[in-house]
Amino acid sequence: MIYLREYTPSEQKVNHPNLYPYNTLSGKFAEPLEFSEITIFYGENGCGKSTLLNLIALKLGIEGSEKYCYGQMFLDRFNEESSYSMAYNEKGVQHIVPKNSRYIKSEDLLYEIKKIQQEQALHMGYVYEAAHSGADADKLRRRLFQDEQMKWLTFEGKRLFDTLKFRQEKYYNGETSLQIFEDFLQPDAIYLLDEPEVSLSLQSQLKLSDMINEMVRFFNCQFIIATHSPLMLSQLRGVIYDFDHSTVRRAKWFELGNVKFMYEFFKKHKSKFE
Repeated sequence: MIYLREYTPSEQKVNHPNLYPYNTLSGKFAEPLEFSEITIFYGENGCGKSTLLNLIALKLGIEGSEKYCYGQMFLDRFNEESSYSMAYNEKGVQHIVPKNSRYIKSEDLLYEIKKIQQEQALHMGYVYEAAHSGADADKLRRRLFQDEQMKWLTFEGKRLFDTLKFRQEKYYNGETSLQIFEDFLQPDAIYLLDEPEVSLSLQSQLKLSDMINEMVRFFNCQFIIATHSPLMLSQLRGVIYDFDHSTVRRAKWFELGNVKFMYEFFKKHKSKFE
């Protein structure tokens, strides 16, 4: 499904060389960005791909977009000078931004993991401090569990403590980030993903790529993804924009710098695998 059809970044030039985001994006776009069901922004750190994702999220009012304490007026100004258009459905009605849409950054995943770890750390710290003062640790653990069963507020019809306990058991299986993606991604939405490969093993990167392809094919989702993972670049079925040039251009996955680097590296060590 294609909801967002096109985004035209600001073409205004500014005199100050360090004025963000103009210093990162100004002059990089010879034409509007046209989106497919999966659109990929490729490039090294600092090339502007994450900046553009956030600008698009801000422009569309998508949950997860970031505002800054300093310099936000220039981000807003850039977006005022930018434009976008939505696609039309088969009945000729123009799409709106689906309410489930979300901008998910790598630090969002780390934050979710940290919340789970922090909940466990608070429990362990309580028991340790009390036991250090002479209390029975096993009895404290049992009492803590019982007290929290009684006192924690409800969350969507379930006790919050039960929910957190379930998440701890589920997420501590070596595939935490992948499991969080499975929970976050819902049908009928636009998803902006910033470097989703962070914390994922190579096998999990392939699983996430398959998940994204399936969400597009069967669940009416559209993805705009910033990544430099060779595996995800090769497996995702979409259009790639290469930001590692003075002007952003379309490219095939096997033409990209990171992919070529990996190819040359393993070709150099080919004898070790034969």
